[in-house]
Amino acid sequence: MFRPGRSGKQSAILKLLFDLLLIGQAEGEKNVGVDATVITSQQAKGLETRIKKKGGAGLLGLSINLIDEVWGADRPERPNNPVMVLDKKYSGKEFPLKIEAVRKDLENKKSPGFVVSMLDEIAWLFNLRGTDIPYNPVFFSYAFVTPKSTTLYIDSSKLDEKVIAHLGSAVQIRPYNVIFDEIILLAQEFKEGQAQKDLKAGEEGGKWLVSNRTSWALSKALGGEDSIEVIRSPIEEEKAVKNDTEREGMKGCHIRDGAALIEYFAWLEDELLKGTKIDEGQAADKLEQIRSRGENFMGLSFDTISSTGLNAAVIHYKPEAGNCSVIDPKAIYLCDSGAQYLDGTTDTTRTLHFGEPTEMERKSYTLVLKGMIALDRAIFPKGTSGFALDILARQFLWSEGLDYRHGTGHGVGSFLNVHEGPFGIGTKIQYSEVALSPGMFVSNEPGYYEDGSFGIRIENIIMVKEVKTNHNFGDRPYFGFERVTMVPMCRKLIDTGLLTPAETKWLNSYHAEVFDKTHEFFEEDSLALKWLRRETTPI
Repeated sequence: MFRPGRSGKQSAILKLLFDLLLIGQAEGEKNVGVDATVITSQQAKGLETRIKKKGGAGLLGLSINLIDEVWGADRPERPNNPVMVLDKKYSGKEFPLKIEAVRKDLENKKSPGFVVSMLDEIAWLFNLRGTDIPYNPVFFSYAFVTPKSTTLYIDSSKLDEKVIAHLGSAVQIRPYNVIFDEIILLAQEFKEGQAQKDLKAGEEGGKWLVSNRTSWALSKALGGEDSIEVIRSPIEEEKAVKNDTEREGMKGCHIRDGAALIEYFAWLEDELLKGTKIDEGQAADKLEQIRSRGENFMGLSFDTISSTGLNAAVIHYKPEAGNCSVIDPKAIYLCDSGAQYLDGTTDTTRTLHFGEPTEMERKSYTLVLKGMIALDRAIFPKGTSGFALDILARQFLWSEGLDYRHGTGHGVGSFLNVHEGPFGIGTKIQYSEVALSPGMFVSNEPGYYEDGSFGIRIENIIMVKEVKTNHNFGDRPYFGFERVTMVPMCRKLIDTGLLTPAETKWLNSYHAEVFDKTHEFFEEDSLALKWLRRETTPI
């Protein structure tokens, strides 16, 4: 029941937990048990502190999940799908070089080893991809890197001859379910000095490195606080900065994906204006069908948010087959969608109107658009975080006493998770901890949501790049953004009277770029090309 990152649900669960503790105080102090594999050491420490303040004895990390025990034989089997090799023409870097970079961190920290438990980090490290988790091309596994060896803990039935040949002698394959036993044994041997010579840690007394997102169970297996150093994963940081091959792949797949969205929006508008009844789920299915024809398509990157009217005010709305609304051509339509391609991952949101929008809808859309343009045009010195830039996207809404209850931007993987860290753009303090660097891809997605009426969000993916400036204060480089998403804005929703000349110039420049990069995907006189021409005509 405890899911990291779900603060609202966690608060309700913790309140119930603390109420039960208070009820049981008359019978003596109570311990609270938790599945130690689904909570980090930091979360465990914070939870234990709160439990003790409420009269509990402490927190126990359990080796079994009690929910699974109750579930019994009815519990679905863990997915065990095949793993595939991601060719270097998409990854841009051989995996042994990535492992050597991790070993360099071990050397610098004088550490005997690093446990890798985040699935996207493992997939990236070994240039492998899987399908064990919907929309995320990852696979169930663990990895352990020492100065001399690399071990991948995975069910061997997932690996075909191509994967085994790809890993070769550089990686030892061990069963997925032996990770804890082997880590405990290795930690004990190291503590007793028996493994020091083999591991060549560099200095006696070095600590195991674990990510700040590693489970409490793994941290305890390595000996707990006295034996580990909790760090931000070096793999996470390197993965976030895309290499040249990944950058070109991300740009290319966004152009193809943009063409798919253009075809979809043109089709949807035409059908709705002809009077065809299309519900939100049917529309989402049509978009997936169009995308699936594209080069290198591997599936969606998340559930498509296809929402009409008041449903668009629900930030994470999901249409359910047989229980969703028919799209109203007289109301706002919000579509937030993305796809996985061999050469990248996409995430685009557009808000459209197929009838006559209200004055409030046009004003709200334009305020959101102005914020998005302001962030896109930002130039900032090296060392600047997304926390510092967030206000650029909100400023015009704030000036009207409006706002939105979500972050402005998240990192995006390259044929990996559509949400990735360790950086982002938003008001959360953790976004101040990691500076934006060239090669990072991040979303730019301000919005506004009028409860019970309509919702607006505009989302582009942008890439951090170095830019030239007239001066060089502080003798440090300055960065800006390169537009990657290629889909027009909704002209009908723009109040041009609210745009400055600079914003109008940006919009016309963007639309010219969209047309230039996508029009060749469509035949002359096609519905999509006509729609594209109309929506990208200069204002």
